[in-house]
Amino acid sequence: MRVMRLFAGVLLALFLNSLPAFAQNWPSKPIRVIVPYAAGGATDVFARLVAGKLQDQLGTPVIVENRAGAGGNIGADAVAKAAPDGYTVLFNINGHAIAPAIYKSLPFDPDKDFAAITQLVSTATTFVALPSLPVKNFQEFVALAKSKPGALNYGSTGVGNSLHLIMELLMRDTGMVMTQVPFRGDAPLIQGFMTNDIQAAVLPSSAAKPQMDAGVVRALGVSSAKRLGAMPDVPTIAEQGLPDFAVSGWMGLFAPAGTPRPIIERLAQEARTAMLTPDMAPRLAGFGMEVAVNGPEAMDALYRSDRAKFQRIVKEANIALQD
Repeated sequence: MRVMRLFAGVLLALFLNSLPAFAQNWPSKPIRVIVPYAAGGATDVFARLVAGKLQDQLGTPVIVENRAGAGGNIGADAVAKAAPDGYTVLFNINGHAIAPAIYKSLPFDPDKDFAAITQLVSTATTFVALPSLPVKNFQEFVALAKSKPGALNYGSTGVGNSLHLIMELLMRDTGMVMTQVPFRGDAPLIQGFMTNDIQAAVLPSSAAKPQMDAGVVRALGVSSAKRLGAMPDVPTIAEQGLPDFAVSGWMGLFAPAGTPRPIIERLAQEARTAMLTPDMAPRLAGFGMEVAVNGPEAMDALYRSDRAKFQRIVKEANIALQD
């Protein structure tokens, strides 16, 4: 037994000596967390919450930097081209997996330019409709929409984003035909309900709940595999005629490709510690999110499987690729 421990110690020493000095001493300076969306949104708010916890744990400044634009691609590109030294991290949503499916070209290689660190949370969306419609659940809405092909409008906040693709998936799986009405953000879309320009939409659950509570919309179903703690009375879409339907989003961390593996694993472990602090789950519940940390291999597998899934949806829905 002593010989085995000695042998293991020698191997560990050889491994550590083979690492670059900066990997052994990491972190020794501030870490940048790039958020590829504007300040003040749900992604930015959550990123700052996580960054604060990482800063306390690592004992070094963890600074959130917003690089918005091009559907998240500007910020992602900044990370793809950053030095792979563990001091630049991408905080992104599952739009990172949609981009390769919806854009004609990208300034980075989605296969080769990123190293997955970990998923942080899973997110759900909610299918909502005008309360004035004569429907009380998702199945009744489907029956109404199918009885009037193209007569009902649904709102979207961008061609090819996750909300649009989930609606396309729902229409494909149910046979509904609705007309898309695009808006420049959640606020104008909500106004579209008030003016009866739209009768339905898929919204982030964090955005749907306050509008549901205010009586602006009626929540008919959530996209996740199980009901949300924040809306326990709203059944899943899977409970209402589509038993195999389950679509969850995510937020996660990525590093530039080539970042030393020990740093990737340290970041993943520190993120896990941050997410499992007692105050985190209750704070996330209000956003319709749940803690879901996994690790580098699982995050990489999720990212790649989502890319393949969204590629299929875009192709089947005949969505035009964006410039």
